[in-house]
Amino acid sequence: MNRVVFTLTLRELASQRRSLLLALLAAVPVFLAVIYQLGGRTDQQDWVANTLLKAVVVTLVLPLTCLVLGTSALGSEIEDGTVVYLLTKPISRMSIVTAKFAAAALASLTLMVVTTAVSSAIGIAGAPSQGLIPAFTLAVALAALGYTALFLLLSIVTSRALLVGLGYVFVWEGLLTNLFRATAYLSIREYCLGIAGSITAVSPGIFSSEIGAAAAVPLLAIVTVGALYLATRRLEALELSESE
Repeated sequence: MNRVVFTLTLRELASQRRSLLLALLAAVPVFLAVIYQLGGRTDQQDWVANTLLKAVVVTLVLPLTCLVLGTSALGSEIEDGTVVYLLTKPISRMSIVTAKFAAAALASLTLMVVTTAVSSAIGIAGAPSQGLIPAFTLAVALAALGYTALFLLLSIVTSRALLVGLGYVFVWEGLLTNLFRATAYLSIREYCLGIAGSITAVSPGIFSSEIGAAAAVPLLAIVTVGALYLATRRLEALELSESE
């Protein structure tokens, strides 16, 4: 990984206006948890696990945050043409991809780990957590790596990375995985829920997942590593096309 590329990318991501919007998005689960605590609390484990964490954090905030950061890390340079200057440097394409991924992943992890841990701690306060907080915090952190790698790849493959990414999040994960159970094995969201469900001690009657950690962890690793490998190969091909 190239430290200079990592530092510059991280600085660029932090300085963009969209970073403020992502911070506000990450604050939504915390706000909802506070509102819930101020109201009449009932079935806290069920609400935190299924409404706050599954429906809001994992289904909406996590993929959207990673989509914006993952596609921005390198996609913005490809769109405005400045990637040519980066490709002319004596830096391996793998170093560029890993540096871009590390910067976007760090930004995603920072937002998602904080909002997951804080919102779930507020929401479950006053009731037995039964491992909900560490289970979902770890699962969200691992899923953030997979999402970021996938969306980074999309930014190199297509100029419509945001649109394709939204299609994956809302059509594939949001619709098809609810209609066809087999598609859960091709869904990062389901990997996240599978890892969380395997760690938490909450009753299966309250929270359960389609797949277990035994399948979710290796599948998530394959997606993450595979996406970074394909991104590297695609960047090499992009370099060749630019030089023609």
